[in-house]
Amino acid sequence: MHTVDLRLAQDGTPVRAEIKDLVIAGWAGRDMAAVEHHIEELAALGVPRPSTVPLFYRVGTNQLTTAAEIDVLGPGSSGEAEAVVLSLPGGMYVGIGSDHTDRDVESYSVAVSKQMCPKPIGPELWPLDEVAAHWDRLELRSWAVIGGERVLYQEGAVAGLRDPRDLIARHAGAGGLPVGTAMFCGTLAAIGGIRPAERFEMELRDPVLGRALRHAYAMRCLPIVS
Repeated sequence: MHTVDLRLAQDGTPVRAEIKDLVIAGWAGRDMAAVEHHIEELAALGVPRPSTVPLFYRVGTNQLTTAAEIDVLGPGSSGEAEAVVLSLPGGMYVGIGSDHTDRDVESYSVAVSKQMCPKPIGPELWPLDEVAAHWDRLELRSWAVIGGERVLYQEGAVAGLRDPRDLIARHAGAGGLPVGTAMFCGTLAAIGGIRPAERFEMELRDPVLGRALRHAYAMRCLPIVS
């Protein structure tokens, strides 16, 4: 079990998240044409096609972090902004996270690549029931700092991705997401293609209630030696 200290965005109430299972929902697009685009986008990097969609990857819970800087091996990794659903004793919550992935390793094993990098998550949460009724109105964005220039990296409505309740049902069945589970709920295609960056910023915006969850982190590349 891995503990992450979070808080409610509305009033700063501490939320101690004791995570027993960390799940990454891959190929989670609602529009199968968009899913195919993402598959082809990764295929251009040598990533094999998935056996089925969506696909649920298990990752070590110790990878979940709110740190403002993460260590990665070499320059061949990049972030992916995602909504994150957490099942905790106090109920279901939603946050913003990045499925940071080693792209070099991904070319021969997606499952191994998921385990290679930390999974940043923003420190603030919303109760899921506050956004469930207008989930499809939420907007996901990310920016990457590449060569010192901040560029828009991802942008779109989460309506392009499967509803988290659908993902939960497919992964966990009618019993729902077990308490102590965090699930990354899929990502959008990268604008201009997947590429590494020095810094990654992400945002989950709620235009209905006029608020946003945000987080950013930098990458420190460790040398690859042999």
